Amino acid sequence: METSILNRLNRTSVKYADKVMFKDEHSQITFGEFNALTKSVGTFLARKVPCGAPVAVMSGRHVLTPSCFLGAVRAGCFYAPIDGDMPRTRLNQILGVIKADYMLVDKAHLETAQALDFHGEIIVFEDIRDTEPDEALLEERSATLTLTSPLYVIFTSGSTGVPKGVITSHQSLMCYIDAVAKVLSIDDTDTLGNQSPLDYIAAVRDIYLPISFGANTYIVPKNEFAVPTALFDTLNREKITALCWSVAGVELPAKLGAFDVSKPEYLKKLCFSGSVMPCKYLKIWQEHLPDVLYVNQYGPTEATASCTYYVVKEKVNDDTVLPIGKPYDNYRVMLLNEDNTPTPQGETGEICVSGPILALGYYGNPEQTEKSFMQNPLNDNYRELIYKTGDLGHIGEDGTLYFHGRKDRQIKHLGHRIELGEIEETAKKVDGVLDCCALYHKDKATLYLFYTGEATSKDIVLYFRQNMPAFMVPRKLVNLEALPTLPNGKLDMQALKAQFK
Repeated sequence: METSILNRLNRTSVKYADKVMFKDEHSQITFGEFNALTKSVGTFLARKVPCGAPVAVMSGRHVLTPSCFLGAVRAGCFYAPIDGDMPRTRLNQILGVIKADYMLVDKAHLETAQALDFHGEIIVFEDIRDTEPDEALLEERSATLTLTSPLYVIFTSGSTGVPKGVITSHQSLMCYIDAVAKVLSIDDTDTLGNQSPLDYIAAVRDIYLPISFGANTYIVPKNEFAVPTALFDTLNREKITALCWSVAGVELPAKLGAFDVSKPEYLKKLCFSGSVMPCKYLKIWQEHLPDVLYVNQYGPTEATASCTYYVVKEKVNDDTVLPIGKPYDNYRVMLLNEDNTPTPQGETGEICVSGPILALGYYGNPEQTEKSFMQNPLNDNYRELIYKTGDLGHIGEDGTLYFHGRKDRQIKHLGHRIELGEIEETAKKVDGVLDCCALYHKDKATLYLFYTGEATSKDIVLYFRQNMPAFMVPRKLVNLEALPTLPNGKLDMQALKAQFK
């Protein structure tokens, strides 16, 4: 019986020992080399870090980063991946939540790590990669892991201005990876092309499909996504057969005319997620690659990346709205009304998820965990937790689920989940901002900030760039004498939206 992801790594590292597992533009690593590296890292960490403790990991977009993640797991711990390119304020917020005593970094991020408000021990990967593995110690640590042990903590936007750390277990991750592999027919003949940052939730597919099934992953250089013709050349050179990308990643090559020059000749399957797919761009993919399997995914980080899927069998048109489909294996999806009663078929309700794929909660935040992961109100016979996504949808006559947007003020922008409240909390910290309201123009994928006060747009944008990830910087800033209100004193959102340009 598999008790952790390490069982899979032990198996594939033997079966595919000499096969390339991860590759980037500069180097590559085989399954056997990767496994040995995780044991070296794991041995070093096991001699320092207590079982079950978090290890913060700040490492770049290269083949050695996944070995840092799994090295922490070999030590009987779990990892919290951190993007070192984020502003220092954000990094400090994340470290303040995870409260790790140890941070594992590559040399390229050592200076960044040293500049943070981190009072634990910084361990440089390159200094420990040759540690002699202690098999007995590693076996002892591995034995402490169970299916419900935390595997990683990935941070998402929080409405209070503090990022939330979503805790995913070994069981949840393996359930999701198996479900995705089944739908996409992933096996050891596949080469995946990684788009997502390795610290982001979408990257779990590119890391754990190889670990589970012997596929391999090429980490596409970030700059190539701005030059789609070079991107397609890379996909062909590396003979990429499968892509699990954000909608923005799929949209860009079609938008910039990459198919007028070439096409990914080896591609067999493409799944996309993170936001609603504009079908005028999917149509271009279908026209040039009609035999590719296209899969639309939907789901939150709290349900291990994606909980539903829809296989796009029809030829789409510019105005086609894709369903989000049906639940993956080991996922149960239901719709609830505001009063927690079941939503009748065909009517709109809140999408709720249950099953072994649910997150363990939010790290160090029992209040928010209690609020978000609740007892299924339709079941009073035994404990069954559900996660209320805050998304609205309806189920068609054929049982297919359709998406209808956000219930609250949480949005998906460029594949990232953002709380508009966090944009507002950040803006209020800028000198000269008295009041503000953040809104999202979905059709133009543009973040708006309406504000009052004497601050300039330049002041606000500069503050955001210094303190928040780039995808959270408002693109349109509108200075008003006063924010419009309704008779009841609440903000008049429609009046603000009328100013969208």
